[in-house]
Amino acid sequence: MSEETIRRSELMWGAIAAFGVGIMAAVIVVSSFAMAIHPPSNVETIDPTTLNTNSEFAESNLGTRVNPDGSVTVRIVATQFEFLPRCIPVPKDRQVTFRVTSPDVIHGFLIAGSNANTMVVPGYVAQLRTVFSSAGDHLMPCHEFCGLGHSEMWALVKVLDGAEWKPDASGKASCELPR
Repeated sequence: MSEETIRRSELMWGAIAAFGVGIMAAVIVVSSFAMAIHPPSNVETIDPTTLNTNSEFAESNLGTRVNPDGSVTVRIVATQFEFLPRCIPVPKDRQVTFRVTSPDVIHGFLIAGSNANTMVVPGYVAQLRTVFSSAGDHLMPCHEFCGLGHSEMWALVKVLDGAEWKPDASGKASCELPR
């Protein structure tokens, strides 16, 4: 083979590789916008040492609440080795805002069958929004190793139809884990 043939062959394969990389990058960019796949970007800090005295994440304020404007907010504390609360009722076909924090170590927050997935870092409040389109139970495991009890760290998200969705007079909704 001549030097010119080798040079043309290398240029051709380089162009093919660059074209392939360009196609993959375009697919990632287009699908992230078309499918609304974006990393959580809420940067809000909180003092993890005083979490139990913080009014937003006090035990009495955890769980699902309907706000005065009708929006639904779920506040969760991820602590070794449980999510508080363990049973989380949410309405079907309504946007739900999850606000999650941790007082101790990094935890993972994932709701199976949904696009809700983030890391929960001590000192930060993770916030994400999602809509559940079908009623049913969704497992919410911790997907970031957080210690020896990690495998037992889970909660249950119960998506309820309109007739089953009944918050109390103060706007708080709760549920029980199945036995």
